[in-house]
Amino acid sequence: MLTNRTKYRVIYGDTDNMGYAYNANYLRWFEIGRTELFREVGLTYKTIEEEGIILPVSEALCKYVSPARYDDMLIIETTLDKSFKVGMKFDYRIFNEEEKLVAKGYTKHACVTKAGKVVRPPKLLKDFISKHS
Repeated sequence: MLTNRTKYRVIYGDTDNMGYAYNANYLRWFEIGRTELFREVGLTYKTIEEEGIILPVSEALCKYVSPARYDDMLIIETTLDKSFKVGMKFDYRIFNEEEKLVAKGYTKHACVTKAGKVVRPPKLLKDFISKHS
């Protein structure tokens, strides 16, 4: 199972008037986790795009468990879900420094050519998934 843990500090711009992290930022933090998971194994979005493939989000879910606030240090845990066959799926859990769950969720990604055609995962991504399963 391929899992990455990335730290992120909540900046003031991430918060709303109540001092809590704004809900849309959790999806951005999921993206940070996903990017760092790829980077950890030597694959980048740039490399995937050079192969003519983009990975738009086709579905996202975020379950908010406890609030994150300004200056909290978060741990974004990202795991590749190898059972998803159509495109790619990543599962996320975000913890605070005390390892208390802040949020959890997932994103599903279609494999799309730059011309906009949905395709099966190319060899580059199939190899990536099988190597890290």
